[in-house]
Amino acid sequence: MPRSALALAAALLAATPAAAQEPDFNRDVRPILAGKCFKCHGPDDKSRKADLRLDDRAAALEALRPGNADASEVVKRIHSADPTEVMPPPAVKNALTAREKDILKRWIAAGARYDPHWAFTPVRRPPVPPAPAGAVVRNPIDNFVLAALAVRGLTPSAEADRPTLARRVFLDLIGLPPTPEEVGAFVNDAAPDAYERMVDRLLASPQYGERWARRWLDLARYADTNGYEKDRARSIWLYRDYVVRAMNADVPFDRFTIEQLAGDLLPNPTQDQLIATGFHRNTMLNEEGGIDPLEFRYHAMTDRVAVTGMVWFGLTVGCAQCHTHKFDPISHTEYYRLFAFLNNADEPMLDVFTPEQEQQRDRLRAKIGGLEAALPDRVPVAVREKQFAAWLAAERPKARKWTVLRPTALDAGPHTKLTVQPDGSILATGDPQKRDVYAATLPALPAGVTAVRIEALPHDSLPARGPGRAFYEGPFGDFLLSEFVLTAGGQRVTFAGTSESFAAMAKGANPTTAAQAIDGQQQSGWAATGREGTASQAVFVPAAALPASAATLELAFERHYSASLGRFRLAVTTAPGGAKASTLPAEVEELLTLPDDRLTADQRRTLLAAWAKAAPELKAARDEIDAARKQLPKPTTTLVFRERPADFPRETHRHHRGEFLQPKEPVTPGGLAVLPPVPAAAPQNRLTLARWLVSPDNPLTARVTVNRQWQALFGRGIVRTVDDFGYQGDAPSHPALLDWLAAEFAGPGGWSMKKLHRLIVTSATYRQASRAAPEQRSKDTENVWLSRGPRVRLEAEQIRDSLLRASGLLSAKMGGPGVFPPQPAGVATEGSYNGQPWTPSPGEDRYRRGLYTFTKRTAPFAMSATFDGPSGEACQARREVSNTPLQALTMLNDQVLTEAAQALGRRALAHPGDASAKAAHLFRIALARTPQAEDLAVLVRFHAAQRERFAADAARATAAAGPGDGPAVERAAWAAVARAVFNLDEFVNKE
Repeated sequence: MPRSALALAAALLAATPAAAQEPDFNRDVRPILAGKCFKCHGPDDKSRKADLRLDDRAAALEALRPGNADASEVVKRIHSADPTEVMPPPAVKNALTAREKDILKRWIAAGARYDPHWAFTPVRRPPVPPAPAGAVVRNPIDNFVLAALAVRGLTPSAEADRPTLARRVFLDLIGLPPTPEEVGAFVNDAAPDAYERMVDRLLASPQYGERWARRWLDLARYADTNGYEKDRARSIWLYRDYVVRAMNADVPFDRFTIEQLAGDLLPNPTQDQLIATGFHRNTMLNEEGGIDPLEFRYHAMTDRVAVTGMVWFGLTVGCAQCHTHKFDPISHTEYYRLFAFLNNADEPMLDVFTPEQEQQRDRLRAKIGGLEAALPDRVPVAVREKQFAAWLAAERPKARKWTVLRPTALDAGPHTKLTVQPDGSILATGDPQKRDVYAATLPALPAGVTAVRIEALPHDSLPARGPGRAFYEGPFGDFLLSEFVLTAGGQRVTFAGTSESFAAMAKGANPTTAAQAIDGQQQSGWAATGREGTASQAVFVPAAALPASAATLELAFERHYSASLGRFRLAVTTAPGGAKASTLPAEVEELLTLPDDRLTADQRRTLLAAWAKAAPELKAARDEIDAARKQLPKPTTTLVFRERPADFPRETHRHHRGEFLQPKEPVTPGGLAVLPPVPAAAPQNRLTLARWLVSPDNPLTARVTVNRQWQALFGRGIVRTVDDFGYQGDAPSHPALLDWLAAEFAGPGGWSMKKLHRLIVTSATYRQASRAAPEQRSKDTENVWLSRGPRVRLEAEQIRDSLLRASGLLSAKMGGPGVFPPQPAGVATEGSYNGQPWTPSPGEDRYRRGLYTFTKRTAPFAMSATFDGPSGEACQARREVSNTPLQALTMLNDQVLTEAAQALGRRALAHPGDASAKAAHLFRIALARTPQAEDLAVLVRFHAAQRERFAADAARATAAAGPGDGPAVERAAWAAVARAVFNLDEFVNKE
C-alpha cells in the first residue's frame, strides 16, 4: 500500500541499526529504571540505598557520568560479575537482561537525557497525519491508526459485515444484542449514513445509560451492602440510578466529576447533585462489635484517596499512604494533602421523596394538621370543659417548675463539638466514637435542687433525626447514656431515685432505665430505643437537696457501637419531693405550673391540645389521625456527603507508616507537585479539588478517561495499563492518537461521553472485521496496532442480559432497589451475618438487567462472579477476562440459562415453517446473523437427535408402545437447541 512521507520516514527510522540510535528515555529507559532500580533508588528517601537517586537527573549525575559511559559507576555496577557489587543485587531476583544493560549504557553515553514522563506533560492537540492513498478514512482516528500500521508494514482489515457490525455496536453502546428486526433494518438500509443513524439511535436509547453506568459503578465500587463481617444491606441504589440518568442525559464529564466529588458544595444544589456525592460513600462500613469507628473512618478515607487517584489520575496514589511512592513522583505528605481535601465531609443519610410522594406527604400533613386542630372541638363544649378541667387538676400536681441550665463550658474531646442552642439545648456535631464523654461546667446551682432532668431531643442533622448519634449496628438515631455523674460543691452527688418517660428493653428483658445510668457499669445505661425522632427524658433525684454551689456534669456513652446523644437539654428543679419524668413535652409541663389566670389564649390552646391527645373520649378521632399518619410516605434514604461547618473543620495529619494510631504533623489540602498547582486563592475544599481535576491544565484526567473508553470498546486501552499511567505503566501504543482524543474530548464545549463514543464507533478502525489474516497474527498478535476489529469476551452482565433478551424474558423496567434473580441455594448466605436469605424476586424483577442485581459484597451474585464481575469491595478500572471450566458449567446449568433456553425454544417452535426455518430463526435471534448452510445443517441434525431422545424418555416414562410426538417433546428439543447455541463461543464474545 502506498505510504505517506510521514509513514515512510518513520519506517526508515525503525530500520536504522539500533546501535546508532539514542535510546528514547520514556520509551526505552524509564521502564527499566522504574522496574529494576526505583525501588531502592527512587523518590522514597526513607528506603533509598547508598544515597543514590536515579529518578532525578541532577541527583544522579555523579553516578551516571553522562557522555562517559566507561567512567559511569552505574555502568560498572550493572555489568559487574561480583555478586556483592552487581546491581540489581542477585537477592532481589530482578536481574537486568543483556538488552536492558545495552540500552542503559548507550543512553548514558549519549548524555543521559531525562525527558518528562509523557503522562505529566500538557495535552497538546497533535496534527492529524495524512492518510495513505486509497485508504478508508472516516474520521481522524483512522489517520493516526493507519500511520502506525504503515510503519509496521500492516494494512487494515476490511469492514465487518453488517450483521456482525450491528451486534458489535449494539453490545458496546447499550450492552444488549440487536433483535433480528433491528439487524434487518440496518442490513436493508441503503442510505450512505445508515450506520451513523443506527449509532445515533443507540446513543439516544435509555439503555445506553444502563450500559455505561455499569462501567462507572465498577470504578465507584458500588454495592448494596456494607461489607466486612456483618455485610448488612445499605440503601444507596438512588446513586446508581443517578448515574444512569446522568449517562443518558450526557452530563458533561467535567460537571459529572464535580457533582460526584462536591455536589453538596455547589450553590443551591439539586437533589440529584446531593445524591451524586454518594460516589465516595460507596466505601465499605465495618459494623463489627468492638471496632473503633474513627479507625474505620480513616480506612474509608484512604480508600477514597486511592480511588480518586485511580479514577482521575490513573495513578496508584494509594501506594503513598505508608511512605513516599517508590516509583512515581508522589510524596508521603502529598498523599495526605489529597486526603485533607476529602477529609472535611460528614457522612449523613439523605431522605429522598419522589414528586408524587411529596404531593402525598403535603396533602396528608395538611389533613393531619386540620384534624389535630379540630380535635378538641369533636367533644361538646360542656363536656370538653369538664374533662379538660379534670385533666388539669390531675396533671398540675405532678408538674414541676424547671430551670434550664446553660453550661458555661463544654468539652467532648477533639472529635465532637458541643454547642448551646437558643432554646438551651446542646447539639453535638463531629465524629461519634465507641466511647464518648461529654463534660459540662454548669452555672452555679440554686439552693435546694431536688431533681435533675436530661431531655433527649431530636434534630434534623442527626441520623433518623436522633436524638442519638448511632449511625450503624443498632437503630439509627439511638443512644445509650452509660453514666450520669453530677459533681456539686466538689462532691459527687448520690442519687436516691430515678425515672424516665420511656425505657427500651434490652436483650434478656433487662430494661435500659435511668437507674442503669448511675450503677457504675459502663455497658448498661438509659436508652429510648424505638423512640427515634421523638423526645424522651430521664430524671435523677439526689439523696438530699443540693446546696447552692458550682457544679459539673459528666455524661458517658459507651456501647459496642457509637451511641452518644446528639441533642439534649439539662434542667433542675427545687420543688419539694423531687420530680418524676413526664411523658408530656417539657413545654407543656412548664405551662401546667401556671395558674389559669396567667395563661394566654395560645397557651391555653396548647394545653387543650395536650389534653385532646390523651382524652379517652377522643380515641376514635385520634385513631383517624394515626391512620392518616401511617399513610405518610416513607422516603428512600441514600448515603451522601455534607461539608462540615467552617467553625469545626476536621484536622488532617500525616500518618507515619500509614497507621491510624500514628498521626504526626498536621497537613493542609494540596495537589501533587508533578501536576499544575491547585489554585491557591480558591477555598481548599472538595469543590476546588474537583474543579482542579477537570481543569484544562490537568494533563491526566482527559487522557485517563478517553483511554478507559477505548479499552471498553476495543478490549485494550491505548495505554494497556488503564489503572497506571505512572512510571511502571505501559507507554501508549498510539501517543499522538491518545492526545488528539484527549484534546477533542476536553476541548471547548466538550467532555461529552456520547460524542466520544460516537467518534470511536464510527471510525473505520472500529468497523473492521475481527478475523485476523496470517500476517496480522504474526506482526500484530494482540491487535495492539489495530490491524483488525475488536474481538472481546462479553462482560458478566452482557452475557446474562443477552440470554434474557434472546429469550424474550428481559424486563425493560428501569431503576429502583436491587433485585434478586435466582441463583444456587446457599451462595448468598456464605459469610453472611445472621444468614440473610436470598429470596428470588417475583414477576419481571426476576428478569431485570444485571445492572439492577443486588450486589452483596461478601457473596456476589454467583453468575457475575464466575464471569469476572466485581464484588464492589474495591475500585476496578479494568475487569480481568478469563475463560474457565466453571464458566462453561454455568452456561450449561445455571437457572437463568435453563429458563432462557426454554423460552427461546418456545419462540423457535412458534415460528412458522419446518425445522430448518425454525432453527434459522433461533440462530438469528441469538447471534444476529443468518446461519450458513453448514451451521443450519448441524442445528437441524441436533434438533432431530434431541427430539428422538426426549421422545424416547417420554415413552419410557409413560410405558407407551412407541416414541411420543407431543408438544412437550418439541419444546424440550428446541430448548436443547437453544442451550447449544447459547454455549457457542460466538455467543459469549463480541466479534
